[in-house]
Amino acid sequence: MDIREQLSYVIGKIKTIRNEKGLSQMELSLRSNLSQSFIANVESGKKQPSVSTLLKIADALEMSPQDFFPEHVEQNEQVDDGKERIKGKIRKLLEIL
Repeated sequence: MDIREQLSYVIGKIKTIRNEKGLSQMELSLRSNLSQSFIANVESGKKQPSVSTLLKIADALEMSPQDFFPEHVEQNEQVDDGKERIKGKIRKLLEIL
């Protein structure tokens, strides 16, 4: 899975989790202190969320930011407690921003 596919996955996961929790974009915006239009733009792929934005959204959804990322692990990646994996994915996302 390349970076763009991972970003698309993360964006889709945010929307899916928001819907599963029965929250509107407006409710998520109020909880995360982000504008509703920004949430809509993230979910539509028009805007790319920063790490701080992902943290705000995860907090608003009462989950870990790691929950937004695919569980797929490359064969050459070493998985300890998952922290290094998520750090690597965040670094890769930051490279395209």
